[in-house]
Amino acid sequence: MRIGIVILPDQRWSDSRRRWQQADEWGFDHAWTYDHLGWRDLVDGPWFDSVTTLTAAATVTSRIRLGTLVASPNFRHPAAFARQVTALDDVSGGRLLLGLGAGGIGFDSAVLGGETLPPRQRVDRFAEFTELLDLILREDGTTWRGEWFSAVDARNNPGCVQTPRVPFVVAANGPRSMRLVARFGQGWVTTGPDEDDLESWWDGVAEAAARMDGTLAAAGRDPGTLDRYLSLDSAPVFSLRSAEFFADQVGRAAALGFTDVVTHWPRASSWYAGDEAVLVDVATRLLPELRRA
Repeated sequence: MRIGIVILPDQRWSDSRRRWQQADEWGFDHAWTYDHLGWRDLVDGPWFDSVTTLTAAATVTSRIRLGTLVASPNFRHPAAFARQVTALDDVSGGRLLLGLGAGGIGFDSAVLGGETLPPRQRVDRFAEFTELLDLILREDGTTWRGEWFSAVDARNNPGCVQTPRVPFVVAANGPRSMRLVARFGQGWVTTGPDEDDLESWWDGVAEAAARMDGTLAAAGRDPGTLDRYLSLDSAPVFSLRSAEFFADQVGRAAALGFTDVVTHWPRASSWYAGDEAVLVDVATRLLPELRRA
């Protein structure tokens, strides 16, 4: 089992830098940040750009993989974003994991003055975004005329360090997005269902894993070619409530076939509120054992 951690971009780099370095030194397999212009009630506090943050993190770490959880077409265009992705993969020495999602409603979908799209149209846009981004990152000189995006001779030179491009970790819970995973993803990330009861959430995660198996089978794809990421803190209980609870949640994810789990760096209040001492305990006492599970 590989274990990752999300570090929200809500601190100045002078404070956040320590966290990225510590995650690398502790031995976490991957570290992520949110790709938003503002997020939920934290929009009223400090918030920083994800690509810039990850670029800075790449310069102060050496081995940990770095990623967006998740980038979306809410405010990104594939041609411009491909240049950022290529640069970030280069600066990190090929350590980038590109988490991609359809994008939800809220600040990101409203701040640029556009209309808030219904779910079906958001998935339509995401499908085109993913296909075009894949094409630009793999081929130099892409021209595209679509419903949502256009590109004229979009370049990718020199291309990604990772070939044929950076790995896509595609967020999906529904059938159409899961088909995008099967077509374009090297990884699948799920948040599970929106539930207030922990056991109901795990039941929903199990159902999603089974649907993903069926989607891969229908696409004729070997399930072993797909990494499976579970965002543990989408459950109604914070995964770092205690070290023992975290270990139990990792074990449950492994039993359902997940190859990777992701937790969040505890915050003082609001989202992912918890005690940083629990994270330290997990990282220094349990992490090597959990990674061998």
